[in-house]
Amino acid sequence: MMHQRNVTYLEIPDQKRTALKHWFYKLIWGNIGDGLLEGSGVIAGGGDNGMLTLYSVAHILSPGKEPVIAQRQKHTGAVRALDFNPFQGNLLASGASDSEIFIWDLNNLNVPRTPGSKSQQPPEDIKALAWNRQVQHILSSAHPSGKAVVWDLRKNEPIIKVSDHSNRMHSSGLAWHPDIATQLVLCSEDDRFPVIQLWDLRFASSPLKVLESHSRGILSVSWSQADAELLLSSAKDNQILCWNLGSNEVVYKLPTQSSWCFDVQWCPRDPPVFSAASFDGWIRLYSVMGRSWEVQQMRQADKISSFFSKGQPLPPLQVPEQGAQASLIPPLKNPPKWLRRPAGVSFAFGGKLVTFGLPSTPAHQMPQPCLRLVFISQVITESELLRRSAELQEALESGNLLNYCQNKIEQTSLQSEKMLWQFLKVTLEEDSRMKFLKLLGYSKDEFQKKVAAGLKSDLGLGETPQGRPKGDDLHSNRQQAFCSQTSEHITEEASASSSFFDELVPQNMTPWEIPITEGTLILRERNALCGSRWAQSSWT
Repeated sequence: MMHQRNVTYLEIPDQKRTALKHWFYKLIWGNIGDGLLEGSGVIAGGGDNGMLTLYSVAHILSPGKEPVIAQRQKHTGAVRALDFNPFQGNLLASGASDSEIFIWDLNNLNVPRTPGSKSQQPPEDIKALAWNRQVQHILSSAHPSGKAVVWDLRKNEPIIKVSDHSNRMHSSGLAWHPDIATQLVLCSEDDRFPVIQLWDLRFASSPLKVLESHSRGILSVSWSQADAELLLSSAKDNQILCWNLGSNEVVYKLPTQSSWCFDVQWCPRDPPVFSAASFDGWIRLYSVMGRSWEVQQMRQADKISSFFSKGQPLPPLQVPEQGAQASLIPPLKNPPKWLRRPAGVSFAFGGKLVTFGLPSTPAHQMPQPCLRLVFISQVITESELLRRSAELQEALESGNLLNYCQNKIEQTSLQSEKMLWQFLKVTLEEDSRMKFLKLLGYSKDEFQKKVAAGLKSDLGLGETPQGRPKGDDLHSNRQQAFCSQTSEHITEEASASSSFFDELVPQNMTPWEIPITEGTLILRERNALCGSRWAQSSWT
């Protein structure tokens, strides 16, 4: 029978079962966009007798239809390696014993092609096959001797071979880097050398990195397509580890299982989810986002309790503290790439804009380690406002405020604006009191003349035919007359005194009002200038 799909605690029911005549060493699900498979894809299986069988998923799920769409027995031994081309879904690579590798075109399965002559002498089993994730005509194969052969299908020949010089590697799996076309990983199933090696074909004399945390041979590896820093591995020590290739450390570790997990695969649609197939006949689904076994265990406990409750709730389950802590699955130490914010923006004071985002340069061309840059730019929406603000700032810093005010007087066309800037300028000049009076229309000399004329008129002083009084006599007479007149005028001629001062105001000036609806920048300029001056002024 086809491998039963059971998932721990989630109880996903079987959609369909199909009887098989042979054992399968490898199953893989592919998609083709030509309408042949009705949109559900195709399942390819490699049998123990060298048979390659193709199943239509749509036919498996539909009653009354034959699920097998093609069978070909071209290999002489068990088919242990299969992989669909990520660029051309109709191309399927298969590997078996005796170093046999075939490239199948699902549109024409009659004559498969080979990537080249058998390069491995003596012939070996093909343990794993993988298409390059960046270059569609590059294929790699892994062999038990620890070697990996990279094939170029355009030339039908191997272009490079990589192997560990210690001859202790027994390759069981390989995977290409999702972003960097020249890098791949190999894993060893030898219990004496359970390592994962990262190779770069540009420097194929030795591996770039060696990952060592498993205690027994490694059975499979899977590279996350959503985050190139995450790599899954399963081994004979009943452990599943998730590696961060940037820091070379284990960032996620599953609790020990009851049996070996011979295959792990990332979910192509849900980035944190991965599957693990073990020899106990179970396929389990996990997430690297930090969920614990306690949630799943409580669901199972509630289900069991429902059979024994008899309408009454059972007492709460007391879980030993040590066992509860051991069941926790820790989350990733750092957020994965699919959770990272790809870009961000924030406005700052003074029209500054702070941004960050993904670089436009492809990841494989970025220097390592990759620098994360934050950009600060100046956003200009009103260039005129910015220019005037810069002029004001320059005047405040240089202290040349008189020229600044004079320029504003010359540039302003409104009379009210001119008056405001003239008053601001006067506050910055010497002898500002007298200049304020002059700006208001008063003249010191004219004021003295009008006061003298007013006093002369109020005191009723005149010249006699014999001549004017002179000197002290005139002064004393004026004082006596002024005092007597003042006492009389206190009650009788208050209005006449008020009209006297009204006559001192220049009669040819139009009433002037200070506008209060000016722009923010103008008010800011005046406040800055007045504040700077008034802070130093001694007059009130």
